[in-house]
Amino acid sequence: MTELICPAGTPAALRTAVDAGADAVYCGFQDATNARNFPGLNFTADELARGVSYARSRGTKVLLTINTYPPAGKVDLWRSAADVGAHVGVDAFIVADMGLADYVARAHPDIRLHLSVQAAASSPEAIRYYCKHFGVKRVVLPRILTIPEIRQIRREIHCEIETFIFGNHGLMVEGRCSLTNYLTGQSTNMDGVCSPASDVEYVQDEDGSMCSRLGGFTLDCIGAGEKAGYPTICKGRYIGSHRPEGYYAFEEPVSLNLSHLLPELIEAGVDALKIEGRQRSKSYVRTVVSAFRSALDDIRHGQTPNIADLVALTEGQKETRGAFETKRWR
Repeated sequence: MTELICPAGTPAALRTAVDAGADAVYCGFQDATNARNFPGLNFTADELARGVSYARSRGTKVLLTINTYPPAGKVDLWRSAADVGAHVGVDAFIVADMGLADYVARAHPDIRLHLSVQAAASSPEAIRYYCKHFGVKRVVLPRILTIPEIRQIRREIHCEIETFIFGNHGLMVEGRCSLTNYLTGQSTNMDGVCSPASDVEYVQDEDGSMCSRLGGFTLDCIGAGEKAGYPTICKGRYIGSHRPEGYYAFEEPVSLNLSHLLPELIEAGVDALKIEGRQRSKSYVRTVVSAFRSALDDIRHGQTPNIADLVALTEGQKETRGAFETKRWR
């Protein structure tokens, strides 16, 4: 049965996701070991222990994200995160770094190891390497593959596949992005911070328009009443000599929504469907998880899925099926 994997940025969000019908929730600690290391988010060891107890009593799994890369020679924090996770009884670790994967495989062989999208493993050869050397049981695929490509990978590997179905579009190469580090000194891949809130600034003009800045650099100017997403470099709008009116150089502020492709993803052999959004509210978690729970239950019972309208919860109130249908690179 295809699993529904849901975000838990806080203990309250974990309980909300469980109650809304998640098969598994994923969460991380309040430090640089996970890729959503923002103030006010994530778990202490005691909170994680209570979360595991709550989830398990209701038949839901807990997956611990330790999916950033430790600096050279400074692995203790990452190994400690794995040890604490094992102690409180998480069901799986989601990792990206090979060294950490090796440590988990040796120190905690009875706990499942999942390969994070941060590892950017998008070919059968790469996936087989992780499975062979570290015992990886599931790979989270990058959001750059079409469904036919996913189907082909499924034929060539012998581990489970997880794909994103809702949330951040994320067409940058996960685990390899240095854009935020360039402006703020904070690394997405090592500090777990993309566009840290402390470096974000909004400046409003008299006409009602607004400019968003990161680290003192202007990323976009938004007209009065225009919808916009959270300011990140990859979704900024820039002026060039060939486009003086401004254009999205990398990608637009838009959210991935594959609700209409659920049957095709399941037919292609996807074992787990992942909702993104550990930075979002309990209301977001409740609404999105409930909608996808209902749709998957309809599919499992041979019925046409009831697809909820979730556009109000998307970035910039725009949604896309992205590369899952066809690639349209700039």
